[in-house]
Amino acid sequence: MNRKNLTQLPPDLPVPVDDHTADHLCGMTFPPIELQTTNGATFRLDGAGGRQTVLFFYPKIGHPDRPLPGGDDYWTSLPGARGCTPQACVYGELYGEFAKQGIDVYGIATQDLAEQAEAVGRLHLPYPLISDPGLLVAKALRMPTFTVDDTPMYKRLTMMLQGNLIEHVFYPVFPPDQDAHEVLEWLARGKDGGKWTGNFSSGGFGRP
Repeated sequence: MNRKNLTQLPPDLPVPVDDHTADHLCGMTFPPIELQTTNGATFRLDGAGGRQTVLFFYPKIGHPDRPLPGGDDYWTSLPGARGCTPQACVYGELYGEFAKQGIDVYGIATQDLAEQAEAVGRLHLPYPLISDPGLLVAKALRMPTFTVDDTPMYKRLTMMLQGNLIEHVFYPVFPPDQDAHEVLEWLARGKDGGKWTGNFSSGGFGRP
């Protein structure tokens, strides 16, 4: 069986455009909901105090031996769909940089907990993934989603949270393998003594 190499982004990957469906998120409070994580704990932010968290939403981490949703060619043709594996892996490579700053990292998708746990083990991720098959966060925050093969999924989006307050949103995220680098750059430019001193804003670094 030919195994797909999902760690590399294909050339000429279509670029997602900002549809402004995330413009309202900055300054909102993350909902007081509980979600299961791959480390056996419960993810809940309303009791997080002032701790900072990077929460990146993604459609689906594929498996090298299984077809991608809608077929490999179709999935690759969808702007913003392909690239979950390299995105997750780069967060793993840079996890120590976030940990040194006391920042938690989580990835979240609608995949069930077993699929998320398999991805953590196969990709050797040092941080947990969250399962939200019911789109509880999307419904509470009116987040951008899309559907393939009758399965709703999150569009790729990254939040920076201070406690349960959404202080910055990166959307659209492209290319996916630069997401973690972009977040670290944003943190480096906006921090003073470990506290974010800028204004609430949306869009990735360098975008209006």
